[in-house]
Amino acid sequence: MTAAQRLALQYVLLFGATGVSLPFAGLWLSAQGLSGAQIGTLLAVPMLARIVTGPLLSVWADGFRYRRTPIAILGLVMTLGYGAAGLVDGYYAWAACWFVGATAMGVLVPLTDVLNLRLADRFGYTFAVPRALGSASFVAANIVMGAVLLAQPTDAIIVWLVLASLGVTVVAILALPPEPVADDAPLRGRERFRGIGRLVKDPVFMTAIFAIGAVQAAHAYQYGFSAILWKGEGISEAVTGQLWAFGVVAEITLMWLFEPWRRRVGITPWTLLTVGAAAAVLRWSVMAFAPPLWLLWPLQALHALTFAATFLAGIQIVQQLAPRDSQTAGQMLSSVLSAGVLIGLATAASGPLYDRYGAGGYWAMAGMALAGLIAALPLRRRLAAAQ
Repeated sequence: MTAAQRLALQYVLLFGATGVSLPFAGLWLSAQGLSGAQIGTLLAVPMLARIVTGPLLSVWADGFRYRRTPIAILGLVMTLGYGAAGLVDGYYAWAACWFVGATAMGVLVPLTDVLNLRLADRFGYTFAVPRALGSASFVAANIVMGAVLLAQPTDAIIVWLVLASLGVTVVAILALPPEPVADDAPLRGRERFRGIGRLVKDPVFMTAIFAIGAVQAAHAYQYGFSAILWKGEGISEAVTGQLWAFGVVAEITLMWLFEPWRRRVGITPWTLLTVGAAAAVLRWSVMAFAPPLWLLWPLQALHALTFAATFLAGIQIVQQLAPRDSQTAGQMLSSVLSAGVLIGLATAASGPLYDRYGAGGYWAMAGMALAGLIAALPLRRRLAAAQ
């Protein structure tokens, strides 16, 4: 197997897990008798805790000789966390186990992205292609688990998560290439913490990850309330699923076809970020008017820009701005801000916005995306100098 194929296999398993955890975790927790407030808190805590767990685990991960080692360990931790959740009983026990599993899962994504970036540079393949297979696996997991749950109890969700997590561990041990963390010996723990400190003190780096994170976090209202809003407009659950799948297909298409072409013609990550941010302002502004079904399809197609283009730009911008020995820390800080703090706050605000404004709550997401666009505009010169 080539390095790209090995990374693709890892992404398929990892996103096969997230493709079940994200949409169906609440269903399993609800079947255990938890209230909506309890489920919301249980799911939000690991995201918000990433402001602490993310940097700590990135420093820990950079202390190994090979990048695959912490991936294997965290895969095992994820297996144990979700497996234990299926065996224990009681809210606090479920919360503790889910925290362990979800925290490991959240860290595995940027760690795998860093490894993918390094191997793509070394072997000359396009970073986005293995990642796109992960997105395809996410959609497939949605569909398969939905079909499974028609005939099986919700415990199938836990079984799936355990098997996928175990697969991540096995692939990391047996298949991932032995890419070293550093060219020389790994830095000592204190030096790695200093590396994070330097990034946090760098205003250009922090502005960049805020811009990336704001555009990504602006999806919070869509993630939490689009299905509810569409149902209220008479759109069936089946069509809602088709709309979501269409958006992910557009995302995969951009990663698979557009990204290799973009690299060949030299479109910069900064351009990709600003286009993605502008598309997000447009998308959420139009969504605030509760558009008819025919208009939702092209708006969902914009997911290729608002999510995929922004994600790909963010990965490459962080790679440019972070020193080589702080790559993991840089990607982790970006992930903490976008997939942790900002989206956690946006999700918390989305409930009251929905209660008061309905579809009008999308205006807040358009404002957040605009803030990301404004923050991105001055970065062009610094990113050009970092190339």
